[in-house]
Parts: sequence; structure tokens; C-alpha cells
Amino acid sequence: MMSEGTDLPDIDRSISCQRCDAVCCRQTVLVMPEDTAVPRHMIARTPHGLHVMAHDEDGWCVAVDPTRMNCTIYDQRPGICRAFRMGSPDCRSVRDAYSRLYDEAAPPAE
Repeated sequence: MMSEGTDLPDIDRSISCQRCDAVCCRQTVLVMPEDTAVPRHMIARTPHGLHVMAHDEDGWCVAVDPTRMNCTIYDQRPGICRAFRMGSPDCRSVRDAYSRLYDEAAPPAE
């Protein structure tokens, strides 16, 4: 979850990590070879041999503090997390997909 880069023209400034379910922290995040600062105990290996940020039993990235909903390794986070800008088109797309999934899973109103 990031707040830097909000001066970019494609950033929706009305979006805030503080008012979000942090759905970006439930995405699969590849850990690239250059991501040497990421703590190794937070990295999992997929059946296809890719290194990714591990997830807890609830599907959250293991680097997320569930109480404060922030990244515990912010200064060491993978490059993909660094590039994911709050309010960016990618952020909005993930939020929209999550909203649609949540709306479809909700019981019908009576």
C-alpha cells in the first residue's frame, strides 16, 4: 500500500489506502531476483517454481500487520509492491474486481 506518486496524472486522488480493504495485499506478488531485501521467511515457492510473497491462512500477504493493516516490511517490500500506486489504474482495477466478487457473493437483499 503506497501513497507516493500521487502527483501522476492517472492517479485517482479520491482513493485512499485507509479507506480500502487492502485488496492489493491479497494479490500474488512475484519476488524477483533483485528483491534481495525481502525477508526469505516471507517467500513461498509456487508449484511452477516461482518465488512469491507468502500468504497466511486467510489469504493475506504475510507481511501485512492484520491489526494495523500496513506492511511490516515497507522499506524491504518487493519491486512489484513499490510500483503498485495507490489510486492508479491497476489499483482501481483490483478494487473493482474485488467489489464485483464481493457483490456477487453477497446474499440477495430481502
